[in-house]
Amino acid sequence: MSTTLTAPIATPSATERHGSAVQQSLTLAWRNVVTIRHQPEALMDVSLQPIVFTVLFVFVFGGAISGDWRDYLTYLVPGIMAQTLLFATAGIGTALNSDISKGVFDRFRSLPIARSAPLVGAVLADVVRYVTAVGVLLAFVTALGFRTTEGLPAAALAVLVAIAFAMCLSWVFVWIGLVVRSPGAVQGIGFLAMFPLVFGSNALVDADTLPGWLQAFTRNNPVTHLIEVVRGLLLGGPVAEPLAWTAGWAALLLVVFVPLAMRAYRRRV
Repeated sequence: MSTTLTAPIATPSATERHGSAVQQSLTLAWRNVVTIRHQPEALMDVSLQPIVFTVLFVFVFGGAISGDWRDYLTYLVPGIMAQTLLFATAGIGTALNSDISKGVFDRFRSLPIARSAPLVGAVLADVVRYVTAVGVLLAFVTALGFRTTEGLPAAALAVLVAIAFAMCLSWVFVWIGLVVRSPGAVQGIGFLAMFPLVFGSNALVDADTLPGWLQAFTRNNPVTHLIEVVRGLLLGGPVAEPLAWTAGWAALLLVVFVPLAMRAYRRRV
C-alpha cells in the first residue's frame, strides 16, 4: 500500500502581503515621477502659481491692507504656502480621471498587484508637485526679503506639516476624480470646493477684521488651523493647539475619503 505525500501550499503571510503592497505602491509612484520628468510642463502650474499669487497680493493689495508691502509679505507667506499646496491637490483628481478615460487603469487591473497600489502610488508621486511648489515659493519670497524668525529646523517642520496635510486632502480629489465623468469637471468641482476654504481663512487677513458671522467660520476652518501652525513655526506664536486641530482634520480626511476612494475605484474599474 502506497501513500502520496502532498506538500502544503504556501500562502503569503499578512506581513508579506503588506510589504508587497507597499513596494507596488512605490513602484507605481516612481512610474508617475518618471512621467513628470519626461513632461516637465506638468509642473508649470505649481511653479508659476505661488509667484503669481505672491505678486498679486503683495504688490496689488499689500499697501492697502498693511500700509507697507514688506510687512504684508511677512504675514502672507504662510497663507500663500497653504493656499498653493491645497490648490495643487486638485491635480491628482484630474490626472486619475484622465488615466481612467485612457484605459491606463484597465492595464493595472490585469496585473497581480494590490487594488490600492495605483491610488496610493499616485498620492505618493504627487509629493514632487508639492515640494516643487514650496521650493519655488520660498525661493521667491526669500528674494523679496522674507526671513523666518524661528530657524531652519522649524521652517522645515512647517513645510513637512503643510505637505502632510495636502497629502491627506488629496484623497478628497482622488475620490472626486473617480466619481465624476470628465477631467474638466474634476477641476471645476475642486476649485469650487477650495475657494471658500482658502479665502475664508486667515491666509490673507486677520480673522479679527472680518464680520462676526464670518469670523466663526474662519476660526473653525481647517485651513486656518493649518496656516496658524505654519505661521507659528515660521514667525513665532502658538503651535500646539492648531497642530492638534490640523492632525485631527487630517485623520478625519483619511478615515472618510480613503475608503470612499477605494470603493469608487472598485466600481469604476
